[in-house]
Amino acid sequence: MTGIKRIYIDTSPYIYYLEKNPQYVDKVKSFFMSHYDSGTEFVTSTITIAEYAIVPYRENNRKLLDDFDMLLEDTETDILDITRPIAKKAAEIRALHHKFKAMDALQLASAVLSGCDVFLTNDRQLRQFRELNVITMDDL
Repeated sequence: MTGIKRIYIDTSPYIYYLEKNPQYVDKVKSFFMSHYDSGTEFVTSTITIAEYAIVPYRENNRKLLDDFDMLLEDTETDILDITRPIAKKAAEIRALHHKFKAMDALQLASAVLSGCDVFLTNDRQLRQFRELNVITMDDL
C-alpha cells in the first residue's frame, strides 16, 4: 500500500496488538511499523478508547491501559472527538447501511471527515462502505 497519508485504526487492531493475539499480532505489528516508519499518520477516535478500555477495566489490568496510552502517544496518533458533523455523517452512513452499528458508523464518519485514506478494522461487514479503503486483518 503506497501513497497512504492517513490511516484510521479501529479498535480491534489495538486489541490484537496489545493483547498479543496469536493469529494477528505479527500482522498488526508489521503494519504499524511499516506505516509509522514511512511517515503515515495514524488516526482514531475517543470511541476507540472507550471500546478498548472495557476489558482492561473489567479485569483491573492497569498495564493494558497504560500500554494502550503509550502506544497512542508513541505513534503520535491523532485522537478525534466526536463532533456534530461526525454525528451527522454517521447518521447518513447508517441510513445507507442499515446493519452497521452506531459506533461503527461514528468510526467510519470520523475517518472520512478527517481525510483518512484507509480504515483498518477486522469487521468484514464494513468493507461494504465505499467512501474509503476498508481493510481487515486478513487483507494484510
